[in-house]
Amino acid sequence: MRLDTLPKITTKSAKRVGRGHGSGKGKTSGRGTKGQKARGKLPITHPHFEGGSRPLIKRLPIRRGKGNPKISKKPLVVNIEALNILPKSVAQINLETLIKLGIVDEDDAKIYGVKLLGDGQVDRPFTVYLPISKNATSKIEKSGGKIILVNKIERKAENK
Repeated sequence: MRLDTLPKITTKSAKRVGRGHGSGKGKTSGRGTKGQKARGKLPITHPHFEGGSRPLIKRLPIRRGKGNPKISKKPLVVNIEALNILPKSVAQINLETLIKLGIVDEDDAKIYGVKLLGDGQVDRPFTVYLPISKNATSKIEKSGGKIILVNKIERKAENK
């Protein structure tokens, strides 16, 4: 083995600062003296640094857990005016129908569920097998439709 045939090492070893006067990077560790840049903690170049003011993440209230309505799952909303664009052959409205006709996304509907709200008017009768608001219920019943409440327990039994 000869020294001139050894492969070159391209990685540079890390700078060891604060290891005494003899190292060349002792005492202030190459930061100069005093000032904001000489001190520790979050550097100025950090993306969350806000010029020394109280950071946004610390100004916001701490609300964690299951009872927080901001992070709890809410159902997808479909207004009853969207039912008017359905083909005349469709008389029953359930989750599978809305997915098949492309009104709601399949993955989102399975995770969050769907709820009908009463914005708009309905021009023909429908039989609804979904959670529905009081306003939408009255409008669908006025048009001659029916609301059939399906419990989550029954849905689970149907899937098995």
